[in-house]
Amino acid sequence: MGNWEENIRRVTPYVPGEQPKRKDIIKLNTNENPYPPAPGVEEALRSFDVKELRKYPDPKITELADAIASYYEIAPEKVFVGIGSDDVLAMSFLTFFNSKKPILFPDITYSFYDVWADEFRIPYETIPLTDDFHVNIADYQKECGGIVLPNPNAPTGVTEGRDAYEQLVKDHPDCIVIIDEAYVDFGADSMLPLIDKYDNLLVVQTFSKSRAMAGSRIGFAMGNPKLISYLSDVKYSFNSYTMDAITIRLGAAAISDKAYFEEGLRKLMATREWTKKELRRLGFTFGDSKTNFIFAKHEKISAKELFMDLREEGIFVRYFEKPRISDYLRITIGTDEEMKRFIEFTEGWLMKKGCLS
Repeated sequence: MGNWEENIRRVTPYVPGEQPKRKDIIKLNTNENPYPPAPGVEEALRSFDVKELRKYPDPKITELADAIASYYEIAPEKVFVGIGSDDVLAMSFLTFFNSKKPILFPDITYSFYDVWADEFRIPYETIPLTDDFHVNIADYQKECGGIVLPNPNAPTGVTEGRDAYEQLVKDHPDCIVIIDEAYVDFGADSMLPLIDKYDNLLVVQTFSKSRAMAGSRIGFAMGNPKLISYLSDVKYSFNSYTMDAITIRLGAAAISDKAYFEEGLRKLMATREWTKKELRRLGFTFGDSKTNFIFAKHEKISAKELFMDLREEGIFVRYFEKPRISDYLRITIGTDEEMKRFIEFTEGWLMKKGCLS
């Protein structure tokens, strides 16, 4: 046997949420939207001319980039489109984080950040959240090679507000600050209005959550044209044709229906607030989530035990067996009916355990 394994790049991979094959479940474990995409998406799919697939798609993804730019009222050259925000973020790490100084991100956050840092050999430092899972902006006031912060954070669901994040961007003019806004549409203030004010700010969003298109993989970044140009150069050096023609067409259809989008957000956020109220009644504690999930714990129970029993019942939530958060469950907001069933089962389970009178 040769020694070829000595030259393999080894990483500890990101572990995605479980995608069960069963159809008879309530799936509250991967923060997917419980409602379908805008009606125009189905129409675009039905009318797509399959003969177009014989040709390579537009490498600049112009139709979709222009639609995104139009929706957010910015110039198209300020938009970069990728295959889900994971692709956009990975390309951003590869493009912007080439200093010998460590990049900074929270110790409890999206668990892909350290995977990319390890894979691309980027030094990094994780900054602990406070005891109540907030970002302390003062802890980031140090020399670094870049900063990545979610707004709101995941899995905690907490946001620090635009002013706090702006201070961070302002105080680090010599490195890129990436604000990952996968969940921003559910009640947080986006940093997008500041991309013209700060040339080191990159805002990343996705169609997977609020636009109900996780299955199509559409993510995008917005920033000053120079940032987007550098990002595009790396993308074209990696893979020129990153998004297929069907997805481009469907994405443009999805973002064009503002009324459907806003109504869907109102409906989902109303269900979230009802679920918060019910969870508090049952004795759970959690931060003020501005996302489509709630990160909750109960002082009297084992989160892992409830997770397993919910799973047996066909209700899937997310459990992280990690330091500081092993007492918590991340509960995606589903339909009204799904959340009522989740609450009913959980209430009955707590009563059996003697945790409710």
